[in-house]
Amino acid sequence: MPKKAGMEAWKKKRRKEYLEKKQFRYYIFCEGQQTEPLYFEGFKRHIEENPIYRDMVLIEIEPCQAETMRVIGMAERYVKKNKIQKGQIWCVYDKDSFPPEHFNGVEQRARQLSQDNPDLQYHAAWSSECIEFWFLLHFAYYTSNNHRAEYISFLNDRFQELGIGKYQKNMKDIFEILMEKGDPKLAIRYAKRIIKDGQGKTSAEIAPGTKVYELVEELAKYLPDIMRTRIVL
Repeated sequence: MPKKAGMEAWKKKRRKEYLEKKQFRYYIFCEGQQTEPLYFEGFKRHIEENPIYRDMVLIEIEPCQAETMRVIGMAERYVKKNKIQKGQIWCVYDKDSFPPEHFNGVEQRARQLSQDNPDLQYHAAWSSECIEFWFLLHFAYYTSNNHRAEYISFLNDRFQELGIGKYQKNMKDIFEILMEKGDPKLAIRYAKRIIKDGQGKTSAEIAPGTKVYELVEELAKYLPDIMRTRIVL
């Protein structure tokens, strides 16, 4: 066997052994290249530092630089290419100005795919109209359907009040800022209330709104106790 082929086979074997050790597996596909991945990297970082769960939980984060239906399409291809048979597949994406049928289509496709294999479940963690709406819920209950510029302006004002400086999309410590300066527990409560008030509407019709909290609640289970208590209701 050629040396290169032998190395590839060894790598595949090691990855298989590594995966088999991980009881809980999360594959997170983010529409954006920076904001969402950096936020969820915070969860990954602290979970991997938690001696109780670090050997049991696998978190892989894939920036897609793609919108709505393309995000779940990339997730499908990744799952097929890597022969993933177990875990949770999360698509994190924004409404922006994309057609409602594309936005709603991700959840519909996720439900279809989840029927194929009970051990491999797809989820849609959407925000209307952007992830910043989820961020600002850490500081206030907000129901005005505004442009993303308004949400960013709100975060700018609040961050400056807290002495953090200006909000930026590439903040490497955004997870820690929201955990320490904001109130994740309240953010979840607010997000759930908005979804409940929008009962009977499609995802695209709930504006503003977000289901990012569902992924946050999932990952929070594996955080160190002192952090988990700030999130879990």
